[in-house]
This record gives sequence, structure tokens and C-alpha cells, in this order.
Amino acid sequence: MNRWRDWYSQGVRDLEKACLDAEEGYHEWACFTAQQAAEKVTKALALRVGVEVWGHSVREILQVVSERVHIPPAVMDAARILDLYYIPPRYPNGFPSGRPADYFTRRESEEALRAARTILAFCEGVLSGERDA
Repeated sequence: MNRWRDWYSQGVRDLEKACLDAEEGYHEWACFTAQQAAEKVTKALALRVGVEVWGHSVREILQVVSERVHIPPAVMDAARILDLYYIPPRYPNGFPSGRPADYFTRRESEEALRAARTILAFCEGVLSGERDA
């Protein structure tokens, strides 16, 4: 049973949550949840095209998927940005002092949301057949 639709729909939901976090000023969580959204939709894409992936790096997932699907440079750039938001938004020891909430602002959450939307749009295009797989 290929559960790519489950991964995809949860990724879409995660992006909705990231938007809510940004609106409420939880920018660190918006960044992390945007990364999670992209991770899940790229895992959906990998499952759909029949490649096995492990880990949490959106960039590395897309590199594996690129064996079957052309990944545009803008999508890889978005993945690189989001990978920066996997650990630091969650843990205070990612910084010399303070908490993640002290370091993440609207600017970072907007960047993360933009990057996640780029990846989501790309994956939607392939999954829907609008782009070649």
C-alpha cells in the first residue's frame, strides 16, 4: 500500500499550521512547521515516484527524487533554506544564550513559508501530472 496521499495531505495541513503560527507570532514554530510541511510533501513525492527516502533533510530527499524527476534550482534552494529550520527553532542549545523565540522573527517565518509554498507547488504539479515525473 502506497500512502503518498496521506503524507501529502498531512504536509498541506502542516503548512496551514505554520501560517497560523506566523500570524500569532510564534515565528520559531512557523519555521519548523514549514520545514515539516515540505519534508512531508517531498516524502509523498518520493513515495509516488517509487524511491525510498530516509531522514529529515528536504534537500537530500529531493536529491534522491531527482533520479526520477527534474528538480528546478529554485526548488532545491527552497529546500536548503528549510533544512536550516529543522533543529534551531526547537532547542535553546542551538544558540549561545536565550531561547529560539528570541532569534526567529517575522522575516524568518515569511522566508520559511515562501520556501515551503515553493516546494508544495512543485510537488503538487508532479503529483497531479502537470509536470513530468
